[in-house]
Amino acid sequence: MSRGIAVLLGVGAGCLVGMQAPVNSRLKDTLGGVQAATFSFLVGTAALVLVAVVLRGGLASLGHVGRVPWWALVGGLFGAVYVFVALEAVRTLGVSGLTAVVIAGQLTISVVIDRFGLLGVAKQQIGLARIVGLVLLAAGVVLVVRK
Repeated sequence: MSRGIAVLLGVGAGCLVGMQAPVNSRLKDTLGGVQAATFSFLVGTAALVLVAVVLRGGLASLGHVGRVPWWALVGGLFGAVYVFVALEAVRTLGVSGLTAVVIAGQLTISVVIDRFGLLGVAKQQIGLARIVGLVLLAAGVVLVVRK
């Protein structure tokens, strides 16, 4: 995949994530928080099963799940926590505030993961530019979240 296509797909996925919390929050109004998150994951799971079967040759490789390290199995749990927290917090923080704090968390842990080479990724040097970027991001979060 070209870098340009990857960027466009990333922006598109980011737009969908930005829409996810308010959509799920509305679902929560009728179903309740955990139930809305559960239904959201059921819809996502159904979509992924369909894509796997139709476009990617099926689900047979799931039989190899026991070959991965334990920590590689908890990504879905992280997603579930995000969905639940987002649908609960979006009305308090607003979509932009929620997005700002989530991105701050993502970028902060990403820098830590890069620096120490955690979770199977190669170590990356953390220079002054990244530190300044984190400080500016924190300032942006404060500006977006404050009332």
